[in-house]
Amino acid sequence: MVRTVIEWSVRNRSLVTLVGVALAGFGVWSAYTLRLDAIPDLSDVQVIVVTEYPGQNPTVVDDQVTYPLATAMLSVPGSTDVRGISMFGWSFVYVLFEDGTDLYWARSRVLEYLNYARDRLPAGVEPKLGPDATGVGWVLQYVLFPGWYCSKYPRGIWQDPEEDRWYATMEAAAAERRSHLKRVRGFEYPGTCPVDGTPLVAAEQDLASLRSLQDWFLRYPLAAVEGVAEVASLGGFVRQVQVVLDPHVLHAYGVSLDDVVRAVERSNNDVGGAVVERAEHEYMVRSRGYVRLDRLEDLGTAVVGMGNNGAPVLLSQVATIEVAGAMRRGVGEYNGRGEVAGGIVVARFGENAYKVIRDVKQRLAELEEGLPPGVLLIVTYDRSALIERAVNTLRKALIEELAVVVVVCGLFLLHVRSALVVVLVLPLGLLVSLGVMNILGINANIMSLGGLALAIGVMVDSAIVMVENAHRHLHAESERAASGGSVRARADVILEAAVEVGPSLFFSLLIITLSFLPIFVLGEQSGRLFKPLAYTKTFAMAAGALLGITLVPVLMVWFVRGRVRPEDRNPFNRALVRLYEPAFWAALRCPWLTIAIVIFVGASALYPWSQLGEEFMPALDEGDLLYMPTTDPSISVTKSRELLQQSDKLLALFPEVKTVHGKIGRAETATDPAPLSMIETVVQLHTDSAHWRQRPVERFYHDWPQWLRWPFAATFWPDHRQITTEELKLGWTDSDGTRHPGLNDVVHFPGVANAWPYPIENRINMLTTGVKTPVGVKILGPDLAVLNELAERTAVVLQQKVPGTLSAYPERAVGGYYLDIDVQREEAARYGLTVGDVQDAIQTAVGGREVTTIVHGLERYPVTVRYTRELRDDPELLRQILVRSPRGEAVPLGQVVNFAVRPGPAMIRSENAQRTAWVYVDIAERDLGGYVREAKRVVADEIPLPPGYTRVWSGRFEYLEKANQRLLVVVPLTLLLVVLLLYLANQSWFRVAVVLLAVPFSLVGAFWFLWLLDYNMSLAVWVGIIALLGIDAETGQIMLLYLENSYRARVAAGTLRTRADLLDAIHAGAVRRIRPKFMTVATALLALLPLLWATGTGAEVTRRIVAPLVGGIGVSFVMELLVYPVVFFLARGWRLPAK
Repeated sequence: MVRTVIEWSVRNRSLVTLVGVALAGFGVWSAYTLRLDAIPDLSDVQVIVVTEYPGQNPTVVDDQVTYPLATAMLSVPGSTDVRGISMFGWSFVYVLFEDGTDLYWARSRVLEYLNYARDRLPAGVEPKLGPDATGVGWVLQYVLFPGWYCSKYPRGIWQDPEEDRWYATMEAAAAERRSHLKRVRGFEYPGTCPVDGTPLVAAEQDLASLRSLQDWFLRYPLAAVEGVAEVASLGGFVRQVQVVLDPHVLHAYGVSLDDVVRAVERSNNDVGGAVVERAEHEYMVRSRGYVRLDRLEDLGTAVVGMGNNGAPVLLSQVATIEVAGAMRRGVGEYNGRGEVAGGIVVARFGENAYKVIRDVKQRLAELEEGLPPGVLLIVTYDRSALIERAVNTLRKALIEELAVVVVVCGLFLLHVRSALVVVLVLPLGLLVSLGVMNILGINANIMSLGGLALAIGVMVDSAIVMVENAHRHLHAESERAASGGSVRARADVILEAAVEVGPSLFFSLLIITLSFLPIFVLGEQSGRLFKPLAYTKTFAMAAGALLGITLVPVLMVWFVRGRVRPEDRNPFNRALVRLYEPAFWAALRCPWLTIAIVIFVGASALYPWSQLGEEFMPALDEGDLLYMPTTDPSISVTKSRELLQQSDKLLALFPEVKTVHGKIGRAETATDPAPLSMIETVVQLHTDSAHWRQRPVERFYHDWPQWLRWPFAATFWPDHRQITTEELKLGWTDSDGTRHPGLNDVVHFPGVANAWPYPIENRINMLTTGVKTPVGVKILGPDLAVLNELAERTAVVLQQKVPGTLSAYPERAVGGYYLDIDVQREEAARYGLTVGDVQDAIQTAVGGREVTTIVHGLERYPVTVRYTRELRDDPELLRQILVRSPRGEAVPLGQVVNFAVRPGPAMIRSENAQRTAWVYVDIAERDLGGYVREAKRVVADEIPLPPGYTRVWSGRFEYLEKANQRLLVVVPLTLLLVVLLLYLANQSWFRVAVVLLAVPFSLVGAFWFLWLLDYNMSLAVWVGIIALLGIDAETGQIMLLYLENSYRARVAAGTLRTRADLLDAIHAGAVRRIRPKFMTVATALLALLPLLWATGTGAEVTRRIVAPLVGGIGVSFVMELLVYPVVFFLARGWRLPAK
């Protein structure tokens, strides 16, 4: 079949060429329209059910809302886990689904079950679905900062950064410089105006005004941008109109709380009255009753009752009406400068993150013009920078790989037109792959582009071998013609050369494609991470295989013309032969010694294998950091705000830090269920290396004289290097003992445990396992007090008895404080009061009741009724709150209740409707797998669990274990399929066995190289090893192809009679045909080196994929060159006579 395809393609050269041009055009278009992101979306398919239950504590929320919802969601089809979080006033239920579930199908199923669960909830409590997004969708964050501005130029001035000049207007600059100008609306620090030298004026907006700008001016226009799921507000104060009451004044006037609530509700409304006709015109009737925010005294005229003298009692007589800030569960801070308001742009699930960010920033630039003078909009997190760095890392590596392949082909063919065949086929194969990615909706990220990078060196093997074989056939044809033989058409000679090697090459590329089958069966996060790489590598290999039997023969006919230099006249080939031939004869003179040495070398791989650690994935340096200290669960807003500002100010002092945006508690989004004790600070780092400090590096020339050191220090081995993100985070010590503190050192506060994840990594971990550290322990059971004790004991044992524990801290299940007001039922009954009557008074008077909304243009502000702060903050004064009985008596609250302060949960977590306590564990200087195995053993021995309680180890290692379990099953099955495919290609079990000898050879090089680089075994390394097995089979197949061709040629000619004849045949197939074998291996190996030395974003992952390939291909090729001829000689020569 392959021969038929090749022959048909050569006969229909024009059609095949046109199809190739069309595919190239489609690929170019796809390259410009592909979706871009930094990494694949690793989040689970997830639906969030969020419920607001104002004023209620976590235990009430859990009992009345979260537990009923969680138990209902356990039955949703396709759900795998149901996680619940109950905090003050809010319930969050996260329903996670199986891989491959359509998000909107899942949302409809959850909505269906939500309808049944509503009947179990308290009256007035309405659960709703969260946005069709996850925390991974946090693509951009910004703050509104009240800065300073030029008083004469409130709309801003213009700066020419290159010439450092300032202009009042753009027209004031020279026409040729106007395109370089940048508008500056304000400044972060006070000073003088650069244009006229006058003092800068401070912006007049307070926190409430900034929050109003965010909520009503920025949020909705940004939410309208295509691909944005929601824009969450954070920080500042939400304006609230408060009707503040004094219970004694109410009693004096004989007015109840319900009277006040009713009066406020009925004094703020607009209504319509249909239409009337007058003078041939229609007039719409309306009664305007809205209270204006700037005329709150109008609300004071509302009548709340009648006095004893028959005079109306006005609201202003019994209450104070004021504008204040609503109670906050989230605070924002910027650079240690104080509180700010801001927003978080959440992209919709599955959207093109890069396009969303670009469109949002464009919209922000338009909206910025409408901000008040001096109010600065500062972006504090922008994922597009990470996306650009990640894509540029792979783009640079791809270009370098292309250059390497072209150089190798040019050097060994020394024929420009022949090299053009490879030069044209390689980018066409990549473009075809991009087109398929576009069709299937796979976005371009470090993994999908990494798949293309892995394929570059191998996908052109068919073109290289075919072109090289065509050279040999053309040279042989020219020699035959020179000796008087008949001259055949050049196209026929090229077709013969292509058909000779085409089938074997096609099967070789299919084997490489098949070898990636284990990646496709990976599930969960590991599958979502590596499947894009497997898909794109498969696309590229399939494109290379198809182009190899269609377009490559056609291009050879078009381009391989003129004089072709034979192998023995190529200086590079002659050098290879001179280098290889002595080793070849040495191996064949002592075949059994060669076999023994090979066995010893193979056994040596056991040492590095035993020394390698284990981890799920190396951390991806995202370029920004997230500072997440764990504080006391009972911490107040005031104290946490103080801690946040102090830490932000210290972090902003580092020269590498660009901005610091701190957050306490939660933003107003269902994707952020953070308690008030959780601090999340986004530390945005400079991308310009000029801001990063350098540290000295000890080199071998350290003690040499300056004139000898200079050539090394100024070229390949500089004596200084830029500090890494890890060193910035944890600090470092120079060789002379000088200690340089890191970010973690300066924000090390007593009683606060720090964690330093990367932003995307943290969001993924929190959503998939719920744990923000590499390792977590979840303890499940019914009693929160017991869970809290077990969690604290676990943290102590891990910290003291497991080496490598950087920090272990429990999220205290019982760490808050409750002011319990227990109703004395008998005492309340004496006054005719029920428990509900008393609780209504407590809820309204202390917690406040939202009764209506003031409409202020497009803005909306709630109106609440509550008692004065003095009464609410003092338990003794709370006793004086008056409860009106059915008989109209005013009963002091203290007569019917008891007050008690008790410990309780600040937040309640549950998993599959079971309450949990979590222990967060951060590790250092240990491999993940080894640490977890030891920690499991130690904790199980030290802390036995009581009946009814279970312990679950969670974190990234979960995915490592699951991936290893699947690979243990699938890799052997894949090897079996490879063996079957090799048999189909060779029709001989002996040849299959010879080809598979390359596998142990390559593992030797892979394990030793990983050990030298000090890499742990991770899923990225396993992906590289799996790719290596396919390449081994291909190189072994090519090596065997030339040995078999040479052997069969001599058998057909009748010249293979003795072992000496066999040696000559093996020499011809191995030494004389070293060029095509070396070219295929050199392109595969050298094309991977740019990925190995890459240093940009994402290089941490690609280096670990490439490392086993580089070590394995190099060692395997050397071993194949020496062992294959020996094995072939021993297998074929035992039946032949010596002479």
